[in-house]
Amino acid sequence: MTKTSVLRSVTTLLTGTSVACLLGLSISSSQAIEVYKTIGDFGEVKYSQHAPKNAKKVEVIEFRSDGRQVNAGQMAGKTDPNQQQAPKTAEEQRVEQLEARLKQQEDQANAQRCQTLRNNMTNLNVGGRIYEMDANGNRKYLENREIELKRERLQQALTQYCSGQPT
Repeated sequence: MTKTSVLRSVTTLLTGTSVACLLGLSISSSQAIEVYKTIGDFGEVKYSQHAPKNAKKVEVIEFRSDGRQVNAGQMAGKTDPNQQQAPKTAEEQRVEQLEARLKQQEDQANAQRCQTLRNNMTNLNVGGRIYEMDANGNRKYLENREIELKRERLQQALTQYCSGQPT
């Protein structure tokens, strides 16, 4: 057995034992218990009741008093699924406003990108001689095959970025 496979076997055994212990604790408790699941540097899964320091990927798991797992935050102060959410704090409202503003800016940038792509497609479809400027600032006229390739690439970009937008 290699060192890695031994480490995985031990990690799997410890993980199973940890989860069983945590489930036992959660069943004896009348409230939900939060467990932090992290992945170590070597791929090992770790569980802890305390928030890990300097961990990159942390998953919060809550166990109900009957042992079932629930989504993080689902049990916190909420016993009735029809119960209304608490009013949002000023910080939560500010974050929502910032996210909405970012989404609006992203939508505007996407609309501008689509308009530019459409303008380029129109220019390619007009016909006549089409050129590009080279590194020296000289015109390089495109051949029919080059123009057709550019049309195909533009059509792919239009499909990718402009789907669902009015033409």
